[in-house]
Amino acid sequence: MTILPPSSLHHTAAACRSTRMFPHNFPVNSKGVGVILLLFLSHCARGTLLQMNTHLKEGMDCDALAGSRQVIDKCGICGGDNSACEIIAGIFRPTVLSVGYHKIIEIPKGAAKINITEMVKSRNYIALRNQLGESIINGNWAIDRPGTFSAAGTVFVYKRPNEISSKAGESITTEGPIKEVLHVLIIYQQPNPSVYYEYILPRNDVVNLQPVSQSDIQPFGIEPLNGQLGVYTTHGQRYISPHGNGENLVNSFDAHQFSQEPSASTTLQPFGSEHLENKKEQRNAYNWKFTGNSRCSASCGGGRRYPIFSCVERITHKQVSESLCDMAMRPTPEEEQCNTQPCPAFWDVGEWSECSKTCGPGFQHRQVICRQVYGNQTHAVYAAHCQHLEKPETVSTCQLKICSEWQIRTDWTPCSVPCGVGQRTRDIKCVDNLGDVVHDEECNMKLKPEDSENCDAGPCARSWFMTEWSDRCSAECGNGSQTRSVVCLMNHISSLPLEGCGKEKPAESKLCNFGPCYERAEWFTGPWGQCSTECGDGTKSRSVVCLIQSNNSFEVTEPSECSHLEKPPTEQPCHLKNCGAKWFTTEWSACSKSCDGGYRVREVRCLADDMTASTSCDPFFMPEDREDCNLQQCMEEIDENCRDMYFNCNVVVQARLCIYSYYKTACCASCRKVSRRNGRIRRR
Repeated sequence: MTILPPSSLHHTAAACRSTRMFPHNFPVNSKGVGVILLLFLSHCARGTLLQMNTHLKEGMDCDALAGSRQVIDKCGICGGDNSACEIIAGIFRPTVLSVGYHKIIEIPKGAAKINITEMVKSRNYIALRNQLGESIINGNWAIDRPGTFSAAGTVFVYKRPNEISSKAGESITTEGPIKEVLHVLIIYQQPNPSVYYEYILPRNDVVNLQPVSQSDIQPFGIEPLNGQLGVYTTHGQRYISPHGNGENLVNSFDAHQFSQEPSASTTLQPFGSEHLENKKEQRNAYNWKFTGNSRCSASCGGGRRYPIFSCVERITHKQVSESLCDMAMRPTPEEEQCNTQPCPAFWDVGEWSECSKTCGPGFQHRQVICRQVYGNQTHAVYAAHCQHLEKPETVSTCQLKICSEWQIRTDWTPCSVPCGVGQRTRDIKCVDNLGDVVHDEECNMKLKPEDSENCDAGPCARSWFMTEWSDRCSAECGNGSQTRSVVCLMNHISSLPLEGCGKEKPAESKLCNFGPCYERAEWFTGPWGQCSTECGDGTKSRSVVCLIQSNNSFEVTEPSECSHLEKPPTEQPCHLKNCGAKWFTTEWSACSKSCDGGYRVREVRCLADDMTASTSCDPFFMPEDREDCNLQQCMEEIDENCRDMYFNCNVVVQARLCIYSYYKTACCASCRKVSRRNGRIRRR
């Protein structure tokens, strides 16, 4: 409450007399004011003093004294230092949130001058609800239009600046105070929200007053101690709250403790009688007259209007300047309802969503709700209330651009192997509608043609291949042998005589004789030893010595004497009996990919002892005919123009926002990385 100086109290008394709220025989003199006046001020000041203060602020400072430079602080106290209340303020600025409603702050009952403002324009929205969870603004995923909303004993103003021309965020404000606890929330849709909140709470620091004797009251003719209005004892002790709270004054004083009759030593005279007489002559010529009502605040749905009182000449009723009338006599305007008839329902159309396709024909949606205004608040109603209006479309077709498509740039390459199963590839590129090659992410990965596949070059030739006979005989004299190599060619060189080569293997050696021996050193061999295996193919060995034949006799000599001759083999394969069918494999084919995981294949066959196909092999021991290869990741090409513009692009990836062109550009590196990873998963 604004505090007026003692010099203006006589105006207050006159104002209260004029409204018949104060007894006309109240005793006032030039040196003091009776205690009853002080008791009365607790009731009168709440209306008259505040009314006077409102008028005086136009030409004077808040204490009604010109040039005092007193202003009203944030707590509403004239000349105050903001200590009469507690100012709560802060900034809500979280790092990562999930999409949906999140609580910002709980505002307690009694808070006033509430200001909730979005510091940066975004696609987030501020919401308000009471402690029971009932929505006041922007509840249940329905975004209200800007306007006024009545709740918690006050009126909230919801502003959302123009989304195109303005860069300011939205806000919710009220003068308050509120009569219940309220919760402020944010509807999180865009990263890095920033919301400023501020409100004030009154401090409960009013001193309880005690009754004082009439002899201790200091007259008002003396300046108040410390410049404060109030009742003081003769010792300077003050008994009125520093805020001039009239209710505390009434509760603290007992009017029956003071005599209403003047003291024997005091002569009662009208306070400032000469000044009042001059004012009275001027004021009697004019008075306040009801001249109409203000414009209704709403054309329908329940608005507010106030009576208008103008200053007029008492006789002619001609309207004159308000300064000629007694401001204390001006009636207090009381608001009343007007235009209470319901407003016609209307379709509230929301914004279009983003197109469902980044290219090609797609769809976009928007919310269309039937609403009706009543009591300065917009309410969602049943669609039947809007049946007199054509409902706007909720779904529309859209196309941001023509889709890029896959283009086969080359034919299949030759098979990677001359025979058997191999790999072949071809070049597939993503091309836009202008014919330019673009990133694969621009095309539909599900429709990409295969760029590699297995190929079967047919069965490899299975025939006996032989070398020429050796030029040398195994013996320089007497009987010897010449040799050659014989092999059956399959997928890769092998000595296995599979079908196609035939069972009769060409001879690998033949006899040769370069004449009789005459005391010549020769290699002589002993009998073959036991086979190394009981079945199947094994090896056996024999002794080989160098002998000199002379006159039909043999003499063992050093091996060096026979070094000029080819030494016969000391080992050779052997086969005692068949072991049964076994699994045979070819060599592995080339890997289908050089990186990022490919596969390779080989032929696996069950062959009997005679190298014919068999079904007698144990399937449990069958070797793998396919295995993964080159599992290392491919080295990604670094694109200097594709970078993350923000440090928290991982949030964009987690929220799956890379489908939107803005985030695909702002977080290019992160979005491209996840797109390539998804492409590899789909190809597998």
